Amino acid sequence: MTNNPEQIRADIESTRRELGYDVDALADKVTPSKMVQRQTDKVKGAFGTAKDRVMGVASDASASTAGQFANAPHQVAETTRGNPLAVGLIALGVGWLVASLLPASEKEKQLASQVKDAAQPLVDEVSQVAGEVAENLREPAKDAAASVKDKAAQATESVNCEASDASGQVKQDATGAGPIVGGQQRP
Repeated sequence: MTNNPEQIRADIESTRRELGYDVDALADKVTPSKMVQRQTDKVKGAFGTAKDRVMGVASDASASTAGQFANAPHQVAETTRGNPLAVGLIALGVGWLVASLLPASEKEKQLASQVKDAAQPLVDEVSQVAGEVAENLREPAKDAAASVKDKAAQATESVNCEASDASGQVKQDATGAGPIVGGQQRP
């Protein structure tokens, strides 16, 4: 340990700054909204990767001119040959598009209403479970935040004590007097 007061101050500031970063990182890690966001990003990434594997990425597309659009059915057939999953997804998309263009019949409207009514208890249950999950995460997050606060207070007190002791040592060395203990000079 150095006896230079400026170096001691710099070390204290560095320790405080690092402690602040650690507290911020821990608070970010236990915040429920951040936890949900990380899980959402993971799921989106997994679906994006799967979609890219099945459908290919935009850079794989070769239809760049109007003349090539005439060849589109042939190109689709060539691209999907040996890939039944891609063919199924394309057929599903075309069917969905056609179905969305047609008006819904009375029977379809009635069935949609029945499905909505039947699904309402599930929606309520999911909402209740989500509320319970949030409630269950609240207490551990509070505990973690309190723990971080306690650790930060302990670290701050430790840094202050070390700084005080080092300052006393520097004063002692500078004056040639006895050690300073607990704020009082000893012979």
